[in-house]
Amino acid sequence: MGDEHSLIPKDSFVFKLPKKSPLVLRMVVLMFVMVCAVYICSICLKQIGVVPSAGFLNVEVFEKPCPEPNIEPWDIPYVHYPKPKTYKREECSCNPVRYFAILSMQRSGSGWFETLLNNHTNISSNGEIFSVKDRRANVSTIFETLDKVYNLDWLSSASKNECTSAVGLKWMLNQGLMKHHEEIVEYFKTRGVSAIFLFRRNLLRRMISVLANSYDKDAKLLNGTHKSHVHSPKEAEILARYKPLINTTLLIADLKQVQEMTTKALSYFNTTRHIFLYYEDVVKNRTRLDDVQEFLKVPKLNLKSRQVKIHHGPLSQHVQNWEEVQKTLNGTGFENFLLEDYRK
Repeated sequence: MGDEHSLIPKDSFVFKLPKKSPLVLRMVVLMFVMVCAVYICSICLKQIGVVPSAGFLNVEVFEKPCPEPNIEPWDIPYVHYPKPKTYKREECSCNPVRYFAILSMQRSGSGWFETLLNNHTNISSNGEIFSVKDRRANVSTIFETLDKVYNLDWLSSASKNECTSAVGLKWMLNQGLMKHHEEIVEYFKTRGVSAIFLFRRNLLRRMISVLANSYDKDAKLLNGTHKSHVHSPKEAEILARYKPLINTTLLIADLKQVQEMTTKALSYFNTTRHIFLYYEDVVKNRTRLDDVQEFLKVPKLNLKSRQVKIHHGPLSQHVQNWEEVQKTLNGTGFENFLLEDYRK
C-alpha cells in the first residue's frame, strides 16, 4: 500500500520531551543564592573578627581608646592607663595614672609623709613593700612586684575606691634600691616612674630616732607592743622617755656613711624625673606638700596625718651622754646638727 493510504500519521513517531517544572528551577536558583550568601557572609565575618564556635557567634569588642589628656609633650611618658588583672576600673578606666616611688631611709619621716599622701583621695602609696626580703631577692622579683603595684593589682589599705591618679610605694635605700640601682633607674625611665626623695637634714636626730626605735623592738614599752609610729601624745611621751647612749667613737664615721649614701642615691637617680625634699622643710612649711601634689599632677588638697611626733624639743633632752656628743661634733662639719633646726 502506498504512503498516501497509511492510517498512522508520520508525526506519531516523533517523541517530544516534557518541559521542566518551574518549581524545580526556582528551587535550584534559591539554593544557589543561599550558597553564595553563606560564602559571602563567612568572608565578611572573618574580616570583622567574628568567629562561629559551637553554634554561637563570639563577637570581639574593640575598646574605644581613651582621649589624650591635655598635657605637654614631655609629660606624655608619665601618663598611664593601667588595666588591672584582678578587677576592672570601670568608669575610672580613662582616668590617667602617674607612677611614683618615695626614696628614703628609715626614721627620716617617710612614714608620716606617706600618711599625708594617702590622705589625698586620688593618691595610693602602698607602704614599705620591699621590707620583705623575698620581694627584693633579685631584679626579677623586684620588677614583678613593681609591675603589680603600678598595674593597680597590689591591694592594700592604701588602695582607693575613688579614681586613683597617682600610685606608688615607699622604698628604703638599703632594700635593694642601691644594690640594683642601674636596672631600677632603667625601669623608672622606661615605665615613666617619678622619684620623690625624702631625707632628713639633721642626721643626728635621725640617729637618735633609729636607736630609740631599735630599743623599743625588744623593750615594747607600749603595753608589750612595739610601734614605730604613734597616734597619741601619751604614746609619744612614753616612747620619748628612753634616752639612747650614742657611741661617740663611731659617731662621725656613721654620720659620714649616711651622708655618702644619700649623695650616691641622688647621683644614681639624677636622670629620672624627681623632686627632692627635706623632712624638716615639710614640717615647717606645708606649702612643700603643694609642690608634691603639683609634681604628681593631682588636685591640691589640705593633707593631714594622725601620726604624732615622738621626740620634741632640743636634742639634749633625748640623749644620755649629750656633753660627750657635743664635744665630739664641735668644730666638725656636723656641728650644726647640735642645734635645734625646727620647732614642732
